[in-house]
Amino acid sequence: MPAPVLSYKDIRVSFATEFGDVDAVKGVSFEVMPGEVVAVVGESGSGKSVTSSTAMGLLPENASVEGEVLLEGRNVLKMSTAELRRLRGSDISMVFQEPMTALNPVLRVSDQLVEALQVHEVAFGSEALEKAIELLERVGIPEARTKIRQYPHQFSGGQRQRIVIAMAIACGPKVIIADEPTTALDVTVQAEILDLLRELKQELNTGILLITHNMGVVADMADRVVVMLNGEVVETGPVAKILGHPEHPYTRRLLAAMPLLREAGDPSLELEQEQERVSVSERAASEARHGTATGKGSGAASPVPAALEAKDVALEYKFRRKATRVVHDLNFIVQPGEIMGLVGESGSGKSTVAKAVLGLLDVAEGELRVRGENMPTLPSKQKKALKREIGVVFQDPAASLDPRFPIGDIITEPMVVHKEGDKNSRMARARELLDAVRLPSSVLNRYPHELSGGQRQRISIARALTLNPTLLIADEPTSALDVSVQAAVLELFSELQQHYGFACLFVSHDLAVVDSLAHKVLVMQNGRTVEQGTTDQVLRHAKESYTQQLLAAAPVPNPEVQARRRTERQRLLAALG
Repeated sequence: MPAPVLSYKDIRVSFATEFGDVDAVKGVSFEVMPGEVVAVVGESGSGKSVTSSTAMGLLPENASVEGEVLLEGRNVLKMSTAELRRLRGSDISMVFQEPMTALNPVLRVSDQLVEALQVHEVAFGSEALEKAIELLERVGIPEARTKIRQYPHQFSGGQRQRIVIAMAIACGPKVIIADEPTTALDVTVQAEILDLLRELKQELNTGILLITHNMGVVADMADRVVVMLNGEVVETGPVAKILGHPEHPYTRRLLAAMPLLREAGDPSLELEQEQERVSVSERAASEARHGTATGKGSGAASPVPAALEAKDVALEYKFRRKATRVVHDLNFIVQPGEIMGLVGESGSGKSTVAKAVLGLLDVAEGELRVRGENMPTLPSKQKKALKREIGVVFQDPAASLDPRFPIGDIITEPMVVHKEGDKNSRMARARELLDAVRLPSSVLNRYPHELSGGQRQRISIARALTLNPTLLIADEPTSALDVSVQAAVLELFSELQQHYGFACLFVSHDLAVVDSLAHKVLVMQNGRTVEQGTTDQVLRHAKESYTQQLLAAAPVPNPEVQARRRTERQRLLAALG
């Protein structure tokens, strides 16, 4: 047996704070072999990123570390600052979650790659530049010789992550630590990055320590899995055992919380489709009884208008009097009580559409109707009245909640803006909504920073429902949450939608999340509609190649199934050229 390339032996990490010492890692031990991928999984606060940082000597000054971290038999914790500097990049390197924080925005990519090679005395001058170009070609950057002179912002998110990987492998490290390397990426780009890491591992025989909370990524990449909870290892073993036959309740809970993209023939689909048929019949019967309006002077009845309708909509961004059209000829209808999933990769235009519905972006052409009213053409007073019919939940609850306001004021703010009720009735409404989102009324006087991420997103949902909207815009509302918190928020969202009956435009790049919630799906690419229809039609019987690529790239938390899906995806891409 070869010797481990990286070993953690009874690692304990604590941080000195003004409130006393906080134990972040409590006696963690595991190994990484050459050419092996070990995935460390767990949610925020589990200690996985702190554990990985000890191997690089990147912990802050208030950290206290006990135990041993051995890199090819050398104890990293005993090394001087100069020794650690030589170690980083040459023997062990790191791929961070967000490439723009790892790349210097004011330096060209060529300067950053050449610097890494020269610092570790791998190559100098023109030889270093040639090697840097070879590295970019190796990680799949097109026209590397030309593009190497560009700045990081001139590359896409996936290309930036490839550049970070090129820097990580520049000096032939024995170990690569990949800390959530695909979390910020679209599903197809994620699949490409995972393919790249897999190829490099096989080519260089490098050990990879993969930090993630995505069990689909674990199934796609890992040989062994280490599950962490509250700073401790609760379960470890081969990937097939951990994902197929987990023993610890926490591991089972993580797997159960993963939203799954179901395939045709799934038993749960038949039950769901029957429930949907009953629901559609009930909605139709309700509209027949209550949902008609008398035509003016004629006595004729007209159907209740759609909650949201786009007719040949075009959207543009303007900069220095120059307009750039980003959405073209968009058409869709969201009926009352219906959820439509709007999916696509970054830059597809889906969040731009959400902004237009919220009145944050002018409509260049076409009609955008809310409850039958073409909102862009309404006078400001009528437009404001119509906007009270629209609620919104943003992606990042920390950014969308004012840190200076207590929770009670945050929830009641829409009522204040629209002059609804008095102070007592507003607080009564806030308590009612807190109960609806399963939070105690005691949080009314607390501030956003005192709540967890999941609790903050529940507050965002409560605020969105304050004025009983008929339409809710949800823009990636769960992508910033841990998997178990995401599952709880999605379950709550579904229950609230059924209870309050609002229509919803649900923007997401996660097809499994859309599958669990939406009645209809619209797929966008480069500002245009690729495909739309019922969730079953689009996600299980996709006609368009782009939709098929999105579906094939979504990983599932089963190593055998994921291996088959990866082969099918490669076959599909080869067929499409």
